[in-house]
Formats: sequence, C-alpha cells, structure tokens
Amino acid sequence: MRRGAPRPAGEAATSLFDEVAAPPAAEPPPLRRELKTEFAFELPRGYVDASGTVHRDGVMRLATARDELIPLQDIRVQDNPAYLSVVLLGRVITRLGTLNSVHDGVVENMFASDLAFLQDFYRQVNAEGHTRAGVSCPHCEQPFEVELGGSRLGES
Repeated sequence: MRRGAPRPAGEAATSLFDEVAAPPAAEPPPLRRELKTEFAFELPRGYVDASGTVHRDGVMRLATARDELIPLQDIRVQDNPAYLSVVLLGRVITRLGTLNSVHDGVVENMFASDLAFLQDFYRQVNAEGHTRAGVSCPHCEQPFEVELGGSRLGES
C-alpha cells in the first residue's frame, strides 16, 4: 500500500487507494403485505330467517383444499353436481348478520340473486386472490381500480 504526504484541501484523489468508499446505502426491507383471509360482503337482497329477520352483512374466508374436496363426498353433490356451490359456500361463510351459524341449509334458502352474488364473490376471493379490478374511464380513459366484492350491485 502506498503512503504519501497528506493532500491539500480540495485536491482530488489520484489513485484507488486514496479514495474512500462510501458505505453502501442500506436498502429498506421489502414491504410485506399481510395475507388477508377474511372478506366482508353485503348481499344484494339478504337472507330471511324463520323469524323474518333479514341478514345482509357477512364474512367469507379463503377456502382451503379441504373445503373444496369434502363437498365432493356429499351425497347431495354426487346426485346433483349443481349443489356443490351450496355446500362449499356453507363451509366458507363464517358470519351472516346475527345468525349463530351459517351452513349449507342457510345457503340453500337464499334468494337466487344472493347465491349468484356469493358464487362470484367466492371466485374473486379464491381464484384471483383479490376483489379489485383495474378499469379505465370510458370518457377520459384514465385507469383506476374498483372494488368488485363487498359492495352493493351497481356501486363501485
């Protein structure tokens, strides 16, 4: 290593040995998003229980492989494959209004529009992993995101 007399102030370094390397800038840790496993929704019409109470607000959790496999063993699904969504939704809806429990018997007594809504919501949450979609304004073509699930039909 070469040593020399100190450089006068303002004089540039002349060799690699004279330059002092700045410590590398610390990179910020990557942002970690927490996995969201439950998703709120509001039924378009609402489930009407035996006492006449309408239940609209609910929560659906992410489905597991078991949730999708168990209904295939159900005799009702084997006899009528269209019943699969009823049994599956009965497993993943964790709350609906003030009901003590949600099961396939509740789902099979919902209005058809609510069942269709829940089937779409299930696909958005489980297949795509989110309930937001990118769209463009038809007038100015500016891109923005809309929430597909958890809002009333016709609202964005």
